[in-house]
Amino acid sequence: MNQLPVKRRRGRPPKFSAASYQNTRDALIQVGLGVLTEKGYSYTGIDEILRQAGVPKGSFYHYFDNKEAFGAALIEAYGRFFANKLERSLSDSSLSPLARIQAFVDDARAGMHRFGYRRGCLIGNLGQEMAALPESFRSLLREVFQDWEARVARVLEEARQAGEISGHTEPEQMAKFFWIGWEGAVLRAKLEQSPQPLDQFAEGFMALVRSC
Repeated sequence: MNQLPVKRRRGRPPKFSAASYQNTRDALIQVGLGVLTEKGYSYTGIDEILRQAGVPKGSFYHYFDNKEAFGAALIEAYGRFFANKLERSLSDSSLSPLARIQAFVDDARAGMHRFGYRRGCLIGNLGQEMAALPESFRSLLREVFQDWEARVARVLEEARQAGEISGHTEPEQMAKFFWIGWEGAVLRAKLEQSPQPLDQFAEGFMALVRSC
C-alpha cells in the first residue's frame, strides 16, 4: 500500500545531515568573505550572498541567527585564514626574520593583484565601518589585530636577536606600527588600483626598523 507523503509542520526548517549543514554554512561564509572584502558589511545584503552561494532565499536563518551572527562568523573565519597566510611567510626558517616579513608583503601584493585590487583586508574594512556596525564586533576586531601583531612581534624579536635590527627596538610597538601602516597602505592600493602604496610602506618600515 502506498504511503501518503509526510507533511512538515509549518515554519519548521528542513532536516539536514551534519555534513550538508556544515557544507552550506561554509559556502555562505566563503561567499560572504569575498563580497565583504569588496563592498563592506553595511552595503552587503543577505540576498546577494544567498544568490551567489546558490542557497534558497529564506534559508539564511537556518545557519545563522541574524546578520550580526553572520558577521561575527566572518571575522573569525577571516582572522583564522589570514593568520595561516601570515604564518606561511613568517615561519619560513629558510629566510632571515626581516625577509620573512617582506615575503608576507610580496604574497599579499600578489593576492591584491589577482583580484584587480578590488579586495582588501576584511578586518581593516570593518574597522573603518565600526561606527555603523554592531558594538559586539569591536572586541572581535581588536582580538584579530592583537593576534596578527603578536605574530609580527615574534619575528621582530628574532630579528633583534639575530642582529638584523637594533637591540633598542621594541618589537611589540613596531608590530603595532606595522599593522596601522599596512592597513592604510592596503586602503590606498585599492583606491589607486596599484601595488605602489604597499611597496612604499614596506620599504619605509624596513628602513625604520633597521635605523632604530
